[in-house]
Amino acid sequence: MAAPILEVDLDNPQPRHVARAVEVLSRGGLVAYPTDTYYGLGCDLLSKKAIERLYQLKARDKKKPLSFLCPDLSDVAKYAHVSNFAYRTMKGLTPGPFTFILEATRIVPDMMMTRQKQVGIRVPDAPLARALAAGLGHPLVTTSASDGEDEPLIDARGIKEQLGHGLDLILDGG
Repeated sequence: MAAPILEVDLDNPQPRHVARAVEVLSRGGLVAYPTDTYYGLGCDLLSKKAIERLYQLKARDKKKPLSFLCPDLSDVAKYAHVSNFAYRTMKGLTPGPFTFILEATRIVPDMMMTRQKQVGIRVPDAPLARALAAGLGHPLVTTSASDGEDEPLIDARGIKEQLGHGLDLILDGG
């Protein structure tokens, strides 16, 4: 069965929709959601099973790590070692569509790191994406919603057609 679609307000996400998505994520589910760039696919950083499902859905090589997003800059230091230079750089560029490659802390699952023990972390400029991570209480693993040729899927209906079979919920931001 394909994932249901919920319409959400991008700038002021409805709390009940955020709560439903967080509940799905907390149970190890996969959610498609709009970001500050394209649509993303996300799962709970602390659910190995969900991360494996995400790799499988994307047919992605597990040697190619996924990134994750934090609701704000203050959360990044829990998951990565942040030098003064990195902090100043991130402070000037977040929230925004940038992924920062940093040395991981011990609480990051091994499957989320490169061999060099690095992780990719974002603080998006998308209230909905930040609300999902904040509601979850820890980072949201994220990757782009794309088709078999790695072209971005730009609307909820296209995501449902291409990936709905492997998702538990699709948040439609219009």
